[in-house]
Amino acid sequence: MVKAVIFDMFETLVTLFTGKTYFGENIAEDVGVDPKVFRKEWHSIEDERSTGKYTIKEGLEVVLKRLGVYSEELVELAARKRIEALNDTFSAIPEESINLLKALKERGIKIGLITNTFSDERDFIKACSLYPYFDVALISFEQGILKPDPEMFKRMTERLGVKAEECLYVGDGGSKELFAAKDAGMHPLQCTWFFEGMFEPHIPCPPLDEFDHVNTQMEVLDFINPKC
Repeated sequence: MVKAVIFDMFETLVTLFTGKTYFGENIAEDVGVDPKVFRKEWHSIEDERSTGKYTIKEGLEVVLKRLGVYSEELVELAARKRIEALNDTFSAIPEESINLLKALKERGIKIGLITNTFSDERDFIKACSLYPYFDVALISFEQGILKPDPEMFKRMTERLGVKAEECLYVGDGGSKELFAAKDAGMHPLQCTWFFEGMFEPHIPCPPLDEFDHVNTQMEVLDFINPKC
């Protein structure tokens, strides 16, 4: 019997591929660096940016200094443009995502969030209309660990007060999250409703045949015992 549904955030409940987008190649253009060169350095500190060691501005400062192009103005520019893009993302939360969370609440299902996020993303998540629906929210920037670390999934079940086999995990599949959820004992569902809007090289994960797929948000309810 399903007692809890655990969600990923990006490309699951919201998508970064709507409205303004601002990815690594956009930062590279703004700071005047070859995108491949910038991306290599930017990705080299992704774990640190995701686990609370660097805020976005601190991470930008580190990378721009390594590349020899640092200025306070460039850091502020990139940080501001990220905020503008995130504002577009969280101003366009799909009604279907909210309706799904409402339906789960009505059924008495606990709701969790496990997300790998940077400092600015964390701020938007905690301020958005989805956040009050989460019984437990584990945000990597605050937790100091990342999916697919098994500890993330262990913390979630402990804090929700449920067993792993009583949980669905819903995500697009990035960060090997579906494999980690399965290894933890949860039932993983790969959501595909945002796939059409994604573009390379930022597609987090292709469709994975080894997992059940949900093509619309409300299809998640089909995997829950109606009596729950």
